[in-house]
Amino acid sequence: MAIQKPSHTFTKIHLKALRTNNLNILFFLSFTVFINTFGFAQDIPKQGGTVKPEKQNDTLNLNTNDLIKPEISEKGQDSILTDSVKPIKETLTGPVTYKATDYTSFNNKEQKLYLYNEAEVYYEDMEIKAGVIIIDYNTQTVFATGIVDTSGVYTQAPIFKQANNVVEPDSIKFNYDNQKALVFNSKTEQAGMQIFAPVTKKINDSTVFLYKGRFTTSKDIEDPEYYFKANKIKVVPGEKIVVGPTNMVIQDVPTIIGLPFGFFPLTDKQTSGVIIPTFGEDNNRGYFIQNGGYYFALSDYFDLAVLGDYYTNGSYGLRFESSYAKRYRFSGNAGFRYENLINSERGFPDYSRSTIYNIRWSHTQDAKANPSSRFTASVNLGSSRYYQQSVNQVNTPNFLNNTLASSISYSKTFSGEPEVNLSVAATHSQNTNTEVINMTLPTIQASVNRIFPFEPKSGIKKGVIQNINFQYNVRAENRIQTTDSLFFKKEMWDDAENGIKHSIPIATNFKLLKYLSLSANAAYDETWVFETVNKYYDVNEDIVVTDPVKGFDAFRTYNFSTNLGTTLYGMFDFRKEGKDPKIQRIRHIMRPSISYSINPAFNNYYETFNVIDADGNTQEVEYTRFESSIYGAPNNRYSSSMGIAISNNIEAKVRDRDSTKTEAKTIKLLDNLNFATSYNFAADSLKWSPLRVSGNTQILQNKMNINFGMTLDPYALDNENRKIDMYNIDNGGSLFRLTSANITMNYTINSDIFSDNASETSRQETLQSGGRADDLFGRAQDFSDSRFNEDSEKEEQTSPSALYTSKIPWNLKLAYAVNYTNIAREDEISSHSLMFSGDIEFSPRWTVGASSGYDFKNKGFTYTQLRFERDLLSWRMSFSWVPFSSRTSWYFFIGIKSNILKDIKYDKRRQPDQQL
Repeated sequence: MAIQKPSHTFTKIHLKALRTNNLNILFFLSFTVFINTFGFAQDIPKQGGTVKPEKQNDTLNLNTNDLIKPEISEKGQDSILTDSVKPIKETLTGPVTYKATDYTSFNNKEQKLYLYNEAEVYYEDMEIKAGVIIIDYNTQTVFATGIVDTSGVYTQAPIFKQANNVVEPDSIKFNYDNQKALVFNSKTEQAGMQIFAPVTKKINDSTVFLYKGRFTTSKDIEDPEYYFKANKIKVVPGEKIVVGPTNMVIQDVPTIIGLPFGFFPLTDKQTSGVIIPTFGEDNNRGYFIQNGGYYFALSDYFDLAVLGDYYTNGSYGLRFESSYAKRYRFSGNAGFRYENLINSERGFPDYSRSTIYNIRWSHTQDAKANPSSRFTASVNLGSSRYYQQSVNQVNTPNFLNNTLASSISYSKTFSGEPEVNLSVAATHSQNTNTEVINMTLPTIQASVNRIFPFEPKSGIKKGVIQNINFQYNVRAENRIQTTDSLFFKKEMWDDAENGIKHSIPIATNFKLLKYLSLSANAAYDETWVFETVNKYYDVNEDIVVTDPVKGFDAFRTYNFSTNLGTTLYGMFDFRKEGKDPKIQRIRHIMRPSISYSINPAFNNYYETFNVIDADGNTQEVEYTRFESSIYGAPNNRYSSSMGIAISNNIEAKVRDRDSTKTEAKTIKLLDNLNFATSYNFAADSLKWSPLRVSGNTQILQNKMNINFGMTLDPYALDNENRKIDMYNIDNGGSLFRLTSANITMNYTINSDIFSDNASETSRQETLQSGGRADDLFGRAQDFSDSRFNEDSEKEEQTSPSALYTSKIPWNLKLAYAVNYTNIAREDEISSHSLMFSGDIEFSPRWTVGASSGYDFKNKGFTYTQLRFERDLLSWRMSFSWVPFSSRTSWYFFIGIKSNILKDIKYDKRRQPDQQL
């Protein structure tokens, strides 16, 4: 219906009457301004409209000239009486937009606006969508509800949104003046928490009260797997949830789990807080609490977690974990782990006490941060037995690691002509079996880019002269070899070796006879050392004495080499007229090369001294004072050798199974098949080096990688299995004698619908500790550490139930390796093993996996881990079992996935038995 705009029935009002009827006029003014602000024109648009407050065109225009007559004072100044009526504050402070599909209607008598079917109202940060919306201007309220269709189904339930808060109730009544609201059967989400309540009372923007509400992290609020039920709930959006007596309900069945009260912080930002520990029992150390501590949200760029363990026999552990990041600059994480372990009880013969530690640091610089310089770090060092002895390690399979390695490097490029590159690095390598540690602290390298002194000013370089180039390289190192017991002690630095090596390589290349490529290389090296040795024979002690000589010294060497190579192509075409065979063509690419090198003898750096043997004979012994140089001693044997190498690549063109494709597809039969040997012209005997054969290929649609190699020696052995200067064929044998061989195969297959259950955090934990990423040594799992669960809340990409109509998701990884040794007629398999890892989903959300292997030489299974996981939607249940070996143990865990309730969990573990 058409609504007429209220007319202006008066324009002048007596001042006395205005003051007398102040209350009535104030009400009239506020109501008239409110109605006019909504802008109801003579005909309201059916589909909606936009309303804006207009201060200049009020319904009631008051002119001070009409109300009060000006009076002139004796001093000639105007004297105007001040109106005692205060300005009216507008009810609406912004535009209002509304619309509806069927109709919008304003009832002038009731002062109500009706919006029906897909109704929407927008005002400031408030948004309401519903089937029916009624705005009552008398009470300044908005009522929204849904529509019941002809079949009795309730549709278009209200959706109320204010700022970042969204409520989906059955109906809502909202006062837009005081911001209070009454909500029925509301559903809302706060920081991952789904909240439902039959009755909700919104006091203001910062406080909401719920009656007989329930809250859960389940995605399905209508039928949650679990929820917490409380009669009284207070919600401060974005800050906290406070509840009274609370009871946990699982699948609509009340449990005995309850709390007298609860407090749940809600925030989108990281906040500091207590980390709830895990409780349990260890066979050797008694009852314990693990991984309890405090999380410090220090800033937006870095954080710190301090965790601790305590065992009733006195053992304890500490962990410091920190992550940091700055967008477009760098990111990384660092950690320090320390454990003080006590075995048995004081006074018993098997009592022992030890300390172990581990330091890890990973730093990555963003490529956009600085194109001319880069800093990276990957550190993993500490006690050699840390992963074997730790009772709270977060990566169980890493006890198999034999090596810990670290590297920290900084590189800088100085642009110009020529360009200069500088790098500084520190490296560390630690054998966990021998406990030997090798370090370079530091290594400094600098190089000047290649310089072409004879290159043309324009055009490409041609010929041997124009391609002549040289560069300059320098490398300085300080090498340290020590053990665990001396690590970072004074003795560690006493045996440090250092030196500086300068190198100037000169090279050129050119075409020879159109199809041959010839390259020639020469190098001049100069090595500086700061300690040499002096050897002599002590007649009295009958020993050879080696004295270190401190001071600067140097030696210089040079060498020459050249290489001639080409590429040959062969094509075998099986196609014939009128026939389309499966294998159409085979292409063979062969790259033969011949090299020649000369290494002079630098005898001037060698000296001799006489030694008297047990028979009284005098023997002359040769040595060089540079034999302890970190870059090796100068060569004292003249070498003139020729190298022969052939590289092969074989590909095939086969008809595609897809008949719609006209082009044949390319498959690789052999990626590489290489043969290499050499002949030393200057050697007195054994001039030929063993022939080395190596290759690799991929089969089974490139899912299986095969690498193989063998060594063939042309020389025979004597009766004492020593190599002699006689060809094996002349000694009654074959042309070559097989001395070693090896083959490795890796095979990975899976169903197209399988998704890897291992989280990226778990995989990174394994790699940073020096382990494998393919789960063949087991999967990193520590159920008490929530970092391994952070990938669990990913949205489902497909409906799991639809996948099991014809296929069961699965994956399988295989690694096979065998090595053969026959250097001195051993004729034995030195190692022979098969490792495998796989997972299979027998039914939706049930995953069973295993990692194991079999040693065919020693006839036994390798480290074995069995595991299963159950995705309970809002919950996760996992079980891991090592059934045998010295690491026999099992872990069970069930807990809520969501980070907000991740401390609601139960886990039980059995630690490995003590090994006597």
